[in-house]
Amino acid sequence: MEIKDIELSEKEFSMVKERIFEVAGISLSDAKRTLVISRLSKVIKNLSINSFLDYLDFLKSSKASKKDAQDFVNALTTNLTRFYREDHHFDHLENYIKQIIGTKPRTSNNGKPRLRIWSAGCSSGQEPYTIAMCLYNKFPELKRWDFKILASDIDTEVLKKAAGGIYPETELAGLSANRAKMFERPGNGTIVIPKYIRETVIFKPLNLFHKWPIKGPFDAIFCRNVAIYFDKPIQNQLFSQLSEVLAPDGFMYIGHSENVGRNNPQFSLSGKTLYQYNAPQNSRAVA
Repeated sequence: MEIKDIELSEKEFSMVKERIFEVAGISLSDAKRTLVISRLSKVIKNLSINSFLDYLDFLKSSKASKKDAQDFVNALTTNLTRFYREDHHFDHLENYIKQIIGTKPRTSNNGKPRLRIWSAGCSSGQEPYTIAMCLYNKFPELKRWDFKILASDIDTEVLKKAAGGIYPETELAGLSANRAKMFERPGNGTIVIPKYIRETVIFKPLNLFHKWPIKGPFDAIFCRNVAIYFDKPIQNQLFSQLSEVLAPDGFMYIGHSENVGRNNPQFSLSGKTLYQYNAPQNSRAVA
C-alpha cells in the first residue's frame, strides 16, 4: 500500500533544514522541499507519527534511538554514483601511482611498500571499487603491496550495500570490455566484486562534519560531489582538513561542479577538478 506524503509547513521545513545542518553540516536549499517530504514521510509513518513537527520533537526526545537519528540523515542524503565516473580522474590516478611505484614509496611496519587512498563520500561503493580495479588492472604488483582504500560515508544503509560488493548487471553499461572483465558474473543478472578487491576496500561510517578518527597520510583522496552539500565556510573547513591527512604532493579529486577556491592556498590546481597538496617543506618527510 502506497504511503501518502505528509504535509510540511514552512516552519517545519525550516526546522528540518536546521537539524540536518546541525548534525551533518548539510545545507538544504528551498528547492529540496519536495525531496524532504517524499523521503521523510515514509520514515515518519513507519514510526506511527502523524506530523513533521511531532517527528522533530521525537528526535529530540530520549525515546529516539541512535538508529532513529541515523535514519533521518540517511533519508536526506543523495547517493548518485557509477563505476568509472569521471574517466579523467582515473587516467590521472594511474599516471600518479606509476610515479609512486617508480620512486621510493613509503613502507609499512611489515616492510611492504605502502599505498593509501581515501574515498570520502563513497555512497554505494562504485567509486572505491573502481579505484581498486583500475589500479590492480594497471599494476598487478600492487597485490604484493600494503595497499588499502578507506571508503567512508555518512549513510549507513548504502555502506551495507557497498560492503556486499553485489550490483545489477546493468552497471556494466558503457564500460569497455577491458573494464568489464574485472567483475565476476554468476549468471543471475548481477555482477560481483572479486574477493581480493573487496578485501582492499575498508568501509566505515563517517560524518565529515564531526571530528575524524583518521590520521593518514593518504596518497590520494577522492571527495567528489560531497562539498556541494555544504555552505562555503564548511567547504573551506573540509578542504583544509583533507589537506592535513594528505601525503606531501598527494592529490585530491573533487566533483565537476566543485572548486577549492582561494581560501585554501595549500592546494594548486593540476587539472580538471584535481588538486595537488603543496605541503610545507618541513612536513615532506612523512613516515
